[in-house]
Amino acid sequence: MRASRVSASYGAKVAIAESHLFGGTCVNVGCIPKKLFSYAAHWREEFEIAQAYGWTTEAPRFDWPTLIANKDKEIARLNAVYERVLSVAGVEIMRGRATVRSPHEVEIGAKRYSARHILVATGSWPVIPPIPGHEHAITSNEAFHLERLPKRALVVGGGYIALEFASIFQGLGVKTTLSYRGKRLLRGFDAEIGERIAEEMTHKGMTIHFGGEPASIIQHADCLEVCYTDGPHQKTDLVLFATGRKPITANLGLEAAGVKLAPDGAIIVDRYSKSSVDSIHAVGDVTNRINLTPVATAEAMWLARTLFRGEPTPVDHENVPTAVFAHPNIATVGLSEEKARERYGEVDIYKQLFRPLKLTMTSHKERTFMKLVVDRASQRVVGAHMIGLDAGEVIQGIAIAVKLGATKAQFDATIGIHPTVAEEFVTMRDKAS
Repeated sequence: MRASRVSASYGAKVAIAESHLFGGTCVNVGCIPKKLFSYAAHWREEFEIAQAYGWTTEAPRFDWPTLIANKDKEIARLNAVYERVLSVAGVEIMRGRATVRSPHEVEIGAKRYSARHILVATGSWPVIPPIPGHEHAITSNEAFHLERLPKRALVVGGGYIALEFASIFQGLGVKTTLSYRGKRLLRGFDAEIGERIAEEMTHKGMTIHFGGEPASIIQHADCLEVCYTDGPHQKTDLVLFATGRKPITANLGLEAAGVKLAPDGAIIVDRYSKSSVDSIHAVGDVTNRINLTPVATAEAMWLARTLFRGEPTPVDHENVPTAVFAHPNIATVGLSEEKARERYGEVDIYKQLFRPLKLTMTSHKERTFMKLVVDRASQRVVGAHMIGLDAGEVIQGIAIAVKLGATKAQFDATIGIHPTVAEEFVTMRDKAS
């Protein structure tokens, strides 16, 4: 989407092939509907918190079909907006699945089209492990279209998609178990984040099963029975696998055109998103670099500048902020403590763990956790991490400072907004032992 529109704005003649809905994973079965579901799942807690502030209401009742219908309406609106934006930009829309026939030729249906440049941005697709009974499980794709909400759910995985859907189900009143074969959630994130989010999710009533994964799924008349690799069995009504996604490159004709693929099917590209074939480029999840929508759109803009504006612009994957919309939220930018020690050797750590003001009049146990990682030699803040309400909103602002190379002294010199959670990032003075 972004590559087409921006390239057209630079004067390129552009066509886009799409066989289904515009907006990709993010708009249709990713970021947008996921965040809407996350909002929905937060309301149960909000009703409970409101009572401590003097509000009384009738017992809240949730209606899943209403959420689905309203979500579908909003996604349909966005699909139309995206298609209209392309048309206004002068991009020719071609309905159908495209396959690459040569370095400069693409086939859609029975017709062939030639182009100076070809961009592959087909994204990725969730994968279910081929265990016995895997056909009884679903992925995040199907979760957005369930006819009814289950009473019990098992979510398999330890990454951000697994945590988000487990939180959504739990928040909507589903008895939820999160199963992860490892010992700590969110591999690749700061270790403390993975440890503390498990504690917070457990406080909210979720069961977390570490050290095992489903070995088989048995369908019974009234439930699904999951047999784990570490021995236990569990009965549930729904099993959702969030254990990985695979780049969509099969049967696109890429190998025949000379495009080199990684073992997982990802298109291998250089820092300008160029594949092994000079005329074929790739951006987004299909390259399996940093699989985030804003990163994909940034890669698309950098590529458009390189190809059509005469400004060779390499990708910049340094200090990319990201959020996990689990309950509570997680957000991070820069290096984890572990990665910072690998890169810089000596680092200073500052952190806070506290009960947010909003919850002090309630019985909720939720804690907010905030952490700064500082390169000791330069005193630059090289990592910022947070667990807590609206963490993504807070870290987006912090990300600007980290990207600009702000020092701890500059953080300290910034006046905090009181009383807010965000002010803690500029008031932490004591180094962690």
